[in-house]
Amino acid sequence: MFAMPGKPPVTLTPAAVAQIARLMQRENAAGFRIGVKKGGCAGMEYTMEIAAEADPMDIVVEEGEARVLIAPLAQMFMIGTEIDYEVGVIESGFRFHNPNVVETCGCGESIKFRDISEG
Repeated sequence: MFAMPGKPPVTLTPAAVAQIARLMQRENAAGFRIGVKKGGCAGMEYTMEIAAEADPMDIVVEEGEARVLIAPLAQMFMIGTEIDYEVGVIESGFRFHNPNVVETCGCGESIKFRDISEG
């Protein structure tokens, strides 16, 4: 587990900080791990889980009582992402405002990232 010097790769809105802190406290967790995996119609999906402990290769972003652990395979895709938590009448959940995403599927569950060679 390591912290990046300088600007963190992700930022958290106050709503995301509050929700992550609540989840961590409820589960007595070390952090909230974010990753990516192949899947969905656009090709990739975010993964989120409560983590009992940090992986030595996780990037750690801490704000207030919230600790986000960015899994190694997700790190290059998450740079510049804002994580928010939105509460709605029908649905509530985390939202990722990621400048590296070039396409989302119709239901919003999967994403396609900019090809690294595109710069």
